[in-house]
Amino acid sequence: MSEPSRPAARPDDALPPVEPPSAAFLVQLFVVPAVIVTIIILVWAAIHWLAQLGNDPQGYVRALRRNNEGRWQVAFNLAGDLRGPGGAALKNDAGLAGELASILADEVDGGRTKAAGHAGEQARALTGYLCRALGEFSVPEAAPPLAARAADAADPQTAQAAVEALAVLADNLATAQRRFADPEAVTAAVLKASHSDVDALRSAAAFTLGVVGGDAASGRLVELVDDADDAVRFNAAIGLVRQGRPEAWDTCAEMLALPDVSPQPGDRQAQAERYRRAMIVVNAIKAVGRFLDATGAEPPAQIVERVRGLHDDAAGDVRDSARALAERIGRGRAEKPADR
Repeated sequence: MSEPSRPAARPDDALPPVEPPSAAFLVQLFVVPAVIVTIIILVWAAIHWLAQLGNDPQGYVRALRRNNEGRWQVAFNLAGDLRGPGGAALKNDAGLAGELASILADEVDGGRTKAAGHAGEQARALTGYLCRALGEFSVPEAAPPLAARAADAADPQTAQAAVEALAVLADNLATAQRRFADPEAVTAAVLKASHSDVDALRSAAAFTLGVVGGDAASGRLVELVDDADDAVRFNAAIGLVRQGRPEAWDTCAEMLALPDVSPQPGDRQAQAERYRRAMIVVNAIKAVGRFLDATGAEPPAQIVERVRGLHDDAAGDVRDSARALAERIGRGRAEKPADR
C-alpha cells in the first residue's frame, strides 16, 4: 500500500517565525544615527558660525554680550583670530578694543567673577580670555582696561591674565612703533601686582616689568631677583638681563646650570619637569642674546662658560639655542678691533 504523498518542502518552512522589531532595535537603527548626524551638523554649524565672526568684529561683540555660558569660548576664539594671519585689521580696531573693555568692566563690576561654583568659574574664564584678547591688539586704547584689572588684588586670576596681556600688548605696540598713552599708569598697575602674595601673579608681574622697562620697573626687578619663589626670581633675572642690567648674572647662571631630568617612560611629572627646565634655560639664553643686542658687550665669563657647557645638552632646543648664542659671542670677538 503506497504512502500518501507529502507536500514538497519550501525554503520558507526552514526560517524562524517573523517577529516585529523591538523598540531597542528601532532606536539603534534609526534614532542613534539621527542623533549622531544632528550632533555633526550642530558642530559644523558652530564652527562655521565662529569662523564667520572673524569677518564681522561686531558679531564678536554681539555674541559676547549675550548672557550664556558659551561667551568664554567666543573670547577664546577672538584672541586666536587676533593672533592669526588674518588678525591685522582686528588688531588695529580701537573701537573693537573699546567694546571688549566695556564688556570686561561690566563682567567685573557686576560681581560675577566673585561668584562661587560653576557660574564664577565661567565668569573668570571669560574675563581671562577677554584680557588675553585685549593684549593681542596693537592700539594703546587696549591698555587702560588691562591696567585696571592688573591692579585688582581681589581677583588674582584675572589680574594675572591682565598682567600677562600687558606684556604682549607692549611688544605689539613696539612692533607697530606705538607706545602706551600713559606708561606710568601701566607700570604702576604691574608694580602693584608684583607685591601680591600669590606667587603666580608676582611671577607674571616680574616678566612684564622686564618688558615694559623704565627705572621704576628695573628697581623692583632688582628686589624680585631675591624672591623666595624660583619662577619670580628667574623672570626678574630675565628682565634685568634683557635691559642690560648686571644685577642678575648670578641668578642667570643658576638658570643655565639647572640639571636635565631623565624621565622614565610614563612618568608625566618628570616629563613636565624636563620641559620646564628646558624652557627656563632657553629663556635665559634668549635673555643673554637680548643683552648683547642692548649693550654690544660680552656677558661675564661665567655666563659664556655655562652656555658652552650646554652645547651637548640632551634637550634639542637648549642645545641649538646655546650653540647659536656661542657663535654670536664668537663673531663679536672676531669683529672687535684688537687693543693697541
